[in-house]
Amino acid sequence: MLDPGDNCELPPIPGKRYFTISEVSELCRVKPHVLRYWEQEFPKLQSVKRRGNRRYYQHHDVHVIREIRSLLYIEGFTISGARNRLMHEAEPASEGRAEALALLAEGLEEIRELLTPDPGSP
Repeated sequence: MLDPGDNCELPPIPGKRYFTISEVSELCRVKPHVLRYWEQEFPKLQSVKRRGNRRYYQHHDVHVIREIRSLLYIEGFTISGARNRLMHEAEPASEGRAEALALLAEGLEEIRELLTPDPGSP
């Protein structure tokens, strides 16, 4: 098994919709008990529980797990530091999205004005 801090050597994520905890464990090189612990510590990480209380992770969850793994094992963050980093990364993205939508709305308004015929012209 590879060094847990080596994110470069992680296998590619297959195009499946759901992954079992053992599949995610192999894809992220993290033991299943660590994944269960991270679910308690990181609100951004939520598995879906189905038959028999089995955990299933979605594609985006695998990306979050790899990001958590990188923060903890490569960048040296503590659990609380990694949690704060993940929470603060989500905020600017939503602000940037709002700004982008406002700019898009302005641009569409300008296009509409260009395409709308002037009532005073022939």
